[in-house]
Amino acid sequence: MSCVALLGLRGPRLLGAAACPPRWGRRHSAGCEPPAGAAVRIGCASGFWGDTAAAVPQLLYGGKLDFLVFDYLSEITMSLLTAAKARSPVLGYTPDFVSSAMAPYIKDIHRKGVRVISNAGGINPLACAAALQEVAKKADVDLKIAVVAGDDLMSEKENLKGAGITDLESGRQFPESIHSMNVYLGARPISRALDLGADIVVTGRCVDSGIVLGPLIHSFGWNRDEFDLLAAGSLAGHLIECGAQCTGGIFTDWHAVPDWHNIGFPIVECSSEGEFILSKPPDTGGLISFGTVAEQLVYELGNPQRYLLPDVTCDFSEVSITEIPGFDGGAVKVHGAKGSPPSTFYKVNATYLDGFRATAVCPVGGPKAIQKGKRTAESILQRTRLIFSQLGYEDYSAVNIQVLGSEDTYGPHARRSIDGQGPREAVIWLAVHHKQKEAVEIFSREIAPAGTGMAPGLTGIVGGRPRVSPVLKPFFFYYPKSNVQINLFLNGQHVETFEEDLTFTSDAVVPSDPPKISSELKDLPSGPHTYRLEDLAYTRSGDKGNSANIDESVWCSKLSMN
Repeated sequence: MSCVALLGLRGPRLLGAAACPPRWGRRHSAGCEPPAGAAVRIGCASGFWGDTAAAVPQLLYGGKLDFLVFDYLSEITMSLLTAAKARSPVLGYTPDFVSSAMAPYIKDIHRKGVRVISNAGGINPLACAAALQEVAKKADVDLKIAVVAGDDLMSEKENLKGAGITDLESGRQFPESIHSMNVYLGARPISRALDLGADIVVTGRCVDSGIVLGPLIHSFGWNRDEFDLLAAGSLAGHLIECGAQCTGGIFTDWHAVPDWHNIGFPIVECSSEGEFILSKPPDTGGLISFGTVAEQLVYELGNPQRYLLPDVTCDFSEVSITEIPGFDGGAVKVHGAKGSPPSTFYKVNATYLDGFRATAVCPVGGPKAIQKGKRTAESILQRTRLIFSQLGYEDYSAVNIQVLGSEDTYGPHARRSIDGQGPREAVIWLAVHHKQKEAVEIFSREIAPAGTGMAPGLTGIVGGRPRVSPVLKPFFFYYPKSNVQINLFLNGQHVETFEEDLTFTSDAVVPSDPPKISSELKDLPSGPHTYRLEDLAYTRSGDKGNSANIDESVWCSKLSMN
């Protein structure tokens, strides 16, 4: 990756010579081309289900947006929403989107002409759209609300069981206890819904970056074979779809990021040529710099030369990130994404039931708190195992004991206290996993008795008796695009079956050239040296279901910056 943090070489605006370039993307007829040199501004107000409600007003009133997007879905969220829909046919979407993100601001969203795209539909996008229609009706605003449906494959479950499908990562066979199964749709159906005049587009599962690429395809008319442009739009979406993670959230140099309480949410201002500026609203906290954006670039990326998406296969290995002076809170120019044809398959995320779990969290006080905490946790496990043997249950599938305050997290690298006594307060973190729900319920009931029958100083149970929860694990596989039927709805009525064009697709793996090594690294010190990783590289961790990963932007190392 090219680490081009060339300060001061650009003016305060990227797109056009004027200080305030022309903007396009408000109310316009379907298929209309934007004026030459126009820019489209897209802000992201949510990176997950549960993100802050403070993002919408700062973007809506300070972002000068054309589009406002919301990303709510993770792999496990889909399974939780499936369970919600099983309880009631009107559930299965993320209610926060309707009640907290849209309802308080829907009049101003309509007045400003900002168009909204969100995957808040989850398992039940039609119900989400119906709830939005009620909000719009109460606010006396006329909005066209579109739904993209077709990602749910649960109706194919029995057919797929005997198809010899295996998990892309582990190779395990197709599970018997499938809980949810959803295709990662692309950006084209979103673009088409906008072409049809939608003010709000609600989707189920789609690739996270698609909620940004969709409006860019719609705005600029990018063709299916303009792969570099599609990769650039996907990069814009990839950088902002996690909200504040690219504006200083969880940044390696967290101490350099001001005003977390008012952290700004990201805005991309994109040109029809694929270049874009990433910034945030004025008078907000956070930080946009080479480092904050480079960290998010490598987030959950895998191979940066072959990032597979439904609309394009991306090569981000030569992306350039350039800081731009003159922006409140910072801004960067990003370009250099390359693209090639996508495959003829969608990726599918299924989840399956793998037993049950519970977690007990208990503060412990007094001398030798760590020793008391460890013995208490071990004794609870011994007691419950005795009960299991009496009732004929198997042993736990897995257990985890951590005493917070003892540096258990650091394993052999933990720093012990000099006097050997340790802290006078600690926290027991005890988690268990078992195939049978009844066994975990026994564990849950046996936490409180430790308060009277074990060590002194157990001061409570955080959150009360531990809640028993299903363990839902992800299962990934590929599914032919030609077998997926995507339907578009507008204000509750089916208007179109979207046809996925497979003309510009390829399943051939094109060999990649090795990444270029920057000449900036040639004068680094040689020989034995010891450094903390955070002094050498920007890092970012991520997860897919129960699988965690750490991405290191080593090729964007701090040594090359200094």
